[in-house]
Amino acid sequence: MISALLDRCRRYADAHLGPLGHAATPVPGLAMVRLLQPGELQVAVQKPLIAMLLQGRKRVSTHGGSFEYSPGEAMVIAADTPTVSQVTRASLAAPYYALVLELDPAILRDLSAAAPARPAETRSVRVEPLAADVVDAALRLVRLLDQPEALAALGGGLLRELHYWLLMGVHGPAIRALGAPDSHAARIGRAVGLLRRDFARAIRVDELAEAARMSEPAFHRHFRAITSLSPLQFQKQLRLIEARRLMLAEGKEISQAAHAVGYASVPQFTREYGRLFDVSPGKDMRLARTGA
Repeated sequence: MISALLDRCRRYADAHLGPLGHAATPVPGLAMVRLLQPGELQVAVQKPLIAMLLQGRKRVSTHGGSFEYSPGEAMVIAADTPTVSQVTRASLAAPYYALVLELDPAILRDLSAAAPARPAETRSVRVEPLAADVVDAALRLVRLLDQPEALAALGGGLLRELHYWLLMGVHGPAIRALGAPDSHAARIGRAVGLLRRDFARAIRVDELAEAARMSEPAFHRHFRAITSLSPLQFQKQLRLIEARRLMLAEGKEISQAAHAVGYASVPQFTREYGRLFDVSPGKDMRLARTGA
């Protein structure tokens, strides 16, 4: 089934490829990635997701360690987590393809009663072989992408089924807390949602703690435990990552991107950009234009 899923994803991604090698789909949170050559290091603050690797190879580093995975394996990220990743195997003859699904806490919450309670998983990132039931549900969902009427009628059910098989499999303990409204992961997730929506404005810590329904000391402690960053560091990374997307994917000038994400000082933006990406904004843009 992996080869059938690869074939379907290849055809869809090749026909709908957008900036930076991503192909969006009509299904909320579902996208595909295609790259034709090994890539540079990519810094991101990932949402909870499952990334199913179908062809190529990728290495991902987090505060918890490094992971390298291959076709037939999936990486699950069970909390908003900063990552540094790199596609290590891709070519014109055999491009890198992956199917990525952002996990929906509302669906997980709905399904949690049907999934057996198991010991909590402390790792927020893990790599495991893809389960046959997960691949089967993903394949049936991807088959509907070019059939809008069928997708409208059946897509929601297949998306729910895909979440169910993830909960029932080896990834279940890691993602179960995302659907529990009073878990620390869910509470911090509400604060992270506020940061993601309004990262360009100054947000006070007491506002974030209120969103999480925690005291400020407890909020600081659990936020760092789950994301590995302080709220200020988290917001800064969100700003810089979005600025990079604006420059490389939309062609914005450095000052335009800096101001769009909330920086009043372009020199400060340039310094912090260089510290995060290990390259200046100007050089990054030149490298992107030349494909170097």
